[in-house]
Amino acid sequence: MNGTAHTAIGAATGFIAANTFQSSPTETMILVGLGAVSGLMPDLDIDGKLRGKITLSHKVIRLTALFIGMLMVFYSFYEGRAVDKWLGIGIGLAIIIVSSLIKQKHMLTITGIGVLAGGISLSEIWLILLGVYIVIASISSHRSYTHSILGIIFFGFIASKLEGSLGIHGVYYACLGGYISHLIADLKILPFNKRGIKLFLPVSKIEL
Repeated sequence: MNGTAHTAIGAATGFIAANTFQSSPTETMILVGLGAVSGLMPDLDIDGKLRGKITLSHKVIRLTALFIGMLMVFYSFYEGRAVDKWLGIGIGLAIIIVSSLIKQKHMLTITGIGVLAGGISLSEIWLILLGVYIVIASISSHRSYTHSILGIIFFGFIASKLEGSLGIHGVYYACLGGYISHLIADLKILPFNKRGIKLFLPVSKIEL
């Protein structure tokens, strides 16, 4: 199933949650939006369709890091003193080397680390957990752990913390419902799916 269908189904679960909790128009829009986004989250994994849409081009990050590394080398060489001079040059060269190794597949991991750092800075548990989720998704094969019961449990915990932070009833159910709707739509028993999901990882690798 494509991303548009997953978004629509997720949005529908958010709307159902809003009606269940008799949400205000503003809260309904938030729940529908959260349901739609949650309906796409499982596809953040490797080769998933969503990952390329939320990350910058690796070329942008590579050029930025290269520029920063070169600036550090030149600044340290001309302005640094004693040990600090060579330390600055060494760090600058390290940044240049690392920047040359950055590829598009690394961008989601970098994004996850950024979200994690943002969560720590803001002291938001849900954002920290979301950062961890993104990092894990960035190294998971497609339709594996993000499409499993473990993924549901972990994302459900994120959703519960987000509801506590926003103070809006129904956030948990909109997010979790959207996430689960994605997994149901990807089941092998549906005629339009050639592949299924490994729902019981790591206990079983059987596709359902």
